Amino acid sequence: MSKPQGSSVKERAETALKDEFLVNAVKFTTEKLKNGKKAATAEHGNWEEWRERGRQIRAHTIAHLDYYLNEFVNNAREQGVHVHFAPEAKDAARIAVEIAKHKQAKSVVKSKSMVSEEVHINEAFEDIGIESIESDLGEYIIQLANEPPSHIIIPAIHKNRYQIADLLSKEAGETLAPDTKILAGFARRKLRDKFLEADIGLTGANFGIAESGSIVIFENEGNARMVSTVPKTQITLMGMERLIPTWDDLEVMATLLPRSATGQKLTVYMSGITGPRRTADGDGPEEMHIIIVDNGRSLQLGDPDFQELLNCIRCGACLNACPVYRHIGGHSYPGTYSGPIGAVLTPALNKNTEEWQDIANASSLCGACYEACPVKIPLHDMLVYLRNRKVERGYTAAGEKLAMKGFKMLMKSSGRFKQAVKLGQTGQKLLVRDGYIRSQFGPLKGWTAYRHIPALPSKSFRERWPQLDAEVGASLPPMPEAMKSRMESIVAGRKERGMKR
Repeated sequence: MSKPQGSSVKERAETALKDEFLVNAVKFTTEKLKNGKKAATAEHGNWEEWRERGRQIRAHTIAHLDYYLNEFVNNAREQGVHVHFAPEAKDAARIAVEIAKHKQAKSVVKSKSMVSEEVHINEAFEDIGIESIESDLGEYIIQLANEPPSHIIIPAIHKNRYQIADLLSKEAGETLAPDTKILAGFARRKLRDKFLEADIGLTGANFGIAESGSIVIFENEGNARMVSTVPKTQITLMGMERLIPTWDDLEVMATLLPRSATGQKLTVYMSGITGPRRTADGDGPEEMHIIIVDNGRSLQLGDPDFQELLNCIRCGACLNACPVYRHIGGHSYPGTYSGPIGAVLTPALNKNTEEWQDIANASSLCGACYEACPVKIPLHDMLVYLRNRKVERGYTAAGEKLAMKGFKMLMKSSGRFKQAVKLGQTGQKLLVRDGYIRSQFGPLKGWTAYRHIPALPSKSFRERWPQLDAEVGASLPPMPEAMKSRMESIVAGRKERGMKR
């Protein structure tokens, strides 16, 4: 797949911000998803209680992950599933390729799976001459565009119907009108043949149920059901953390995930798969493999700062809420995962801190991601921890070090701070227009290139406080004499104790 332009998050973000359509498309769709979540959670009523229950389930599972992994694997094997462990991404790809070779497969049809993107499974199959085709419409579109996903649940969020029509027209060998029904109809006909021809169906897993060894898949298009029923062999890629203990726990996740992701009460299809086809079954694979992927996840176990990262259920709500993601889109982030979760997860899954050091800066630390997260992952705190680790390991630029020293000196003295504010109030007069600073030069350019800075007020809050205090006091009814006497007594007592000390 093609890589985003630029070597840093900042450079890629600058490229994205120059693409007016991308900015508008991402903003429009994330706003729609965010509003859908808001309506769905409000209608639900006691959303915060369900968030807390979801957090408890995930935290308990991760704290006892060894136990639940062992239970899941044993139960899955009892159901006839071949279970494999992949310490790294390359191991997951190798195992899948070995299965395909053993089956003498010529084609693989896939349902949506972020783990498959993480381990680059399509490239691994293509390298040995096996066709691997995405069956989720969004994934199919970006596969034709040779691009990675731009969003966890809406991979083609940055494309419009005209761009999609161009991609599908090339695949069709004829010009297709940029009409949603026509484009979806072509993709449906094209993929239907792929389902029937495929030797292997490859899926992800939203959750693994430890008590039965089952996997659960949430989807809206029905393609995952085709992938998991038509081909004779099924391969499922699952992150090692995606377990929940029981089917009862699924009720909580089935409530939290769709509402957080798209504002739906339920996804259109929710499939629970327990082993390969049995004698009495009408459909299903004859052989089923589950590849459990570590790829850096176990590095977070026991880490007081980052273990909660493994609680993530991949709903994408944090992306929709993040003011940074909503401006720059997903391709500005390195790696498979974007937005606040990607800004933490990507460095966590990669040991090379220096290579990923700038990604933690792609955040305003506003906490919107935490408020949106259905399992209460404190991503904003984790971004601060990442920045701290970067500083501790000596990856801070010289200019940033100098700026922080200057900030420290300024904030240690109230006198220096007041002088700086006065200088700012005077110096900004050449730059302020209609109450905002719009000039794009020097250190201001990083902010003003895409937004305006509000001008400093002529009087600071501290300077205005005596007048405000007098106004508030004048508007209040007089204090009763008994209360006034009591307050004076308390103040006098504190002064006396202070003098004795």
